Amino acid sequence: MEFVVIGIGILVLCLVIGMPIPFSFATTFIWLAFSLDYQTDFLLSAGYNQLNSVVLLAIPLFILAGGIMEKSKIGTALIGVVETFTGHMRSSLGMISVVACAIFGSISGSASATLSCIGSMMEPRMTAAGYDKGYTASLLAAACPLGLLIPPSSAQILYAWSSNQSVLACFLATVGPGILLTILLCITNAVIVRRMNIKVAPKQTADMWVRNSVKNFKFGIPALIMPVIILGSIYGGIMTPTEAAAASVLYAIPVGIYFYKGLTYSNLRETVVDTSCTTGVIMVMFFMVMIMSRLLVMEDVPQSIADALLGLTDNKALILLLVNIFMIIIGMLMDDVSGILLCTPILLPIVTALGVHPVHFAAILGVNLGMGNITPPTAPMLYLSGRICSAKINKMLTPIMILIIFAYVPTLVVTTYWPALSLTLPKLILPKIFGM
Repeated sequence: MEFVVIGIGILVLCLVIGMPIPFSFATTFIWLAFSLDYQTDFLLSAGYNQLNSVVLLAIPLFILAGGIMEKSKIGTALIGVVETFTGHMRSSLGMISVVACAIFGSISGSASATLSCIGSMMEPRMTAAGYDKGYTASLLAAACPLGLLIPPSSAQILYAWSSNQSVLACFLATVGPGILLTILLCITNAVIVRRMNIKVAPKQTADMWVRNSVKNFKFGIPALIMPVIILGSIYGGIMTPTEAAAASVLYAIPVGIYFYKGLTYSNLRETVVDTSCTTGVIMVMFFMVMIMSRLLVMEDVPQSIADALLGLTDNKALILLLVNIFMIIIGMLMDDVSGILLCTPILLPIVTALGVHPVHFAAILGVNLGMGNITPPTAPMLYLSGRICSAKINKMLTPIMILIIFAYVPTLVVTTYWPALSLTLPKLILPKIFGM
């Protein structure tokens, strides 16, 4: 067990000093394999067998769809539709940003793609309206992880694959927490901007509002059809998530080129190349993380952690609190993909022993890792937002902590301790999974 502890220490050290995640896991794997005298060919074949799954094809396809949306004007169309409902309140631009991130994230399934697309469009508008740059960057960073919760989510595909659960059930489990987080972010934004000198657009007459609404909806219909195709086909049982991901790519290409005219054959090629590079990195990371997970399971690390936690207390609520703290720390150290692949084999046996359903745990894990990605000191999405919005990190720390405390923490608490928020939809649509 001491070799495992040293190995985890090596992994954390490599991540902290900035070593690329695949190399960090590879270094840890090599250390553990030789220290524990495992046959490397056995571990390599185990990693390959885990990767040999059709479900994983959905991930590069959703990444490609997100890249196509970012290059085209689909994000602009979505913002126009959301703006129709928010009106001209003081907090309207912040609400538009949050809801647009939720909608865009539901199509792309990627927090970074959501932040890059919506952030680059909304930041100039928010700055011109009087929003503080630090707050703008913080709000966009807090909203972009909604792509981890609003389905279809690449992160939930990974969780379902690594935990042998239904992908559709995991998608449905995150809908409630995703909607709750969206609402709380909008409310928190409305309270914060009351102290800002925001320029409010003049009120429109009824006729002007109708004309603008019709114009925005006409322009946004092709963009709104995309999530309908993806979610409708998956929930209706017409397509698997992998097939729906392929359909989203086939739909986004002609819409981006011929309708919105933001996508060209040149930047489509760039998007395909970027997606290929990203997919290659992700697959190498999957391979290393799965080997690492296999080693931890073979060394009985999950059971040892479970015994340690249960030895501290037999209070279910307190153990779940400790598990949440552990996941937040993991989310702060690594990206959502690595966090899911590492946390699932370690923590799933613990929470299931407490009576938590694996589908319920999918939602808990999604909220935790989303919060970890914006929680200092590492906070990859926070730093990315700072670069996109040209905001200084020290100006972002106070607003991001306010958003975490008043939006993310309540969502996490409700998701963890009120299972109905996550399990109601899966039980209604997939009763057989729950023995109903």
